[in-house]
Amino acid sequence: MRRALFALLLPMALSAQTRGVTHGQKSPRLVIRNATMVDGNGTPARGPVDIVVENGLITDIATLDPVAMRRGEARRPAGDVQIDATGKFVLPGLINAHTHMQSNRSGQSMGGFEYYMLLELANGVTTVREVGAEDDTGSIRLRERQAKGEFAGPRILVYPFFGARRPIRTTADARARIRELKAMGADGVKITGIDRDLMGALEDEAHKLGLPVAHHTGVEETTAWDDIAFGTRSIEHWYGIPDAAIADGRQHFPSNYNYLNETDRFRWAGRLWREADPKILDSVLTAMVKANVAWVPTLDIYEASRDLQRAQTQPWFQDYLHPSLANYFKPDPANHGSYFIGWSSTDEVYWKENYRLWMSALRDFERKGGVIGCGDDAGFIYQMYGYGLVREMELHAEAGFQPLKVIQHCTGNNAKILGKENEIGRVRVGFAADLLLVDGNPLEDLKSLYPTNQVQLKDGQQVRAGLEWTIAAGVPFHVPTLSARIKQIVDAAKKP
Repeated sequence: MRRALFALLLPMALSAQTRGVTHGQKSPRLVIRNATMVDGNGTPARGPVDIVVENGLITDIATLDPVAMRRGEARRPAGDVQIDATGKFVLPGLINAHTHMQSNRSGQSMGGFEYYMLLELANGVTTVREVGAEDDTGSIRLRERQAKGEFAGPRILVYPFFGARRPIRTTADARARIRELKAMGADGVKITGIDRDLMGALEDEAHKLGLPVAHHTGVEETTAWDDIAFGTRSIEHWYGIPDAAIADGRQHFPSNYNYLNETDRFRWAGRLWREADPKILDSVLTAMVKANVAWVPTLDIYEASRDLQRAQTQPWFQDYLHPSLANYFKPDPANHGSYFIGWSSTDEVYWKENYRLWMSALRDFERKGGVIGCGDDAGFIYQMYGYGLVREMELHAEAGFQPLKVIQHCTGNNAKILGKENEIGRVRVGFAADLLLVDGNPLEDLKSLYPTNQVQLKDGQQVRAGLEWTIAAGVPFHVPTLSARIKQIVDAAKKP
């Protein structure tokens, strides 16, 4: 057996509904029995079904006849080990399409990547797209080690930051950088604000080499119109879309505005959507759909701007927030996203309106046929890894999307954005066995996807709700065991 990169996970008593399942170990043939299944393609739940997992893949989904089951006549697939999912839901593993794998914050170590990886697994994330790693080769080496099973963590796709390592000043530089990333083994490329000629060159080269481009547009020369023209795979966050819909081409900043002052930047970002012309915006969204430009909005990462107190007092902070991450969140101009200096109720009011308009644009985009994905951008602005993605799903529901569509955004849609729609993101025979076993009904309450198992009252009775198992590439991880290990890491870091 390969030597584990991370510390051994703490053993915990597993449910009596399991038979032969070992936390963190793949079995030759695992059967999940009596599950209610949500496929990940937006279709309604169905069940009961037995799901068979072999060699990291889903090899069978047997729909069970309730009458035959009652009579004891149902033909059931055999398995070496089983999990009884009676009364529970099975979903595809979540895909985090916008994340940053971090081992330290504010110059303080988090003890390697174990904390990050376990938080993602504990929140049901089985695939991550790392966007913008400064250390390209380090992230790629980590991807290869994870693929070999050398440590517990989600599947990794690496989109290195285009502007890292050296300045890009010419179109020849841009093309050379794309070729370098391809040779390095990158899965795609992440760009930020950039001049139009450089963007055109890099995207042309990336298309030739089969590297999809994710664009975090800034307040720059380029907007969503350029993503449409050059064939960007996904727009990250939302800058660039309302900018493209402002009639005179630029938001009306005050004369003392400084984009590099993040308090300025985020304060005025909260007033951007109200300046977009609805008719022009409609044209932008229509053109995005026609050009197959997807949208990964990361609604969660700006939520502190509209409700700072809620962001600072999230219930999981007490047990699971690493002190180095907590320190990074404190207002400090030296830390990206730690911009709450002089933040006011007026700022929050503008941001509340910003969210209403932003969410309306997302609804319109999907109605037109656009592909919306999910990412949390955690490690910034009071968002913890993994927890931020579940919160992202809650915000998609607030935006007006039906829960089945919200789940599709974070599974099937994300797989399509990553170019992996025939491999992951669905509960389907032949796909990777990335599965979540949930106590509670996520179609009624998305909070049941959080790892914190909670006792809730329903119809006068106590019921448990919370994520119980994350199965990543066929390996079952018991979520309470993961959470206990995360707490152990945090408790150790808090000691003087």
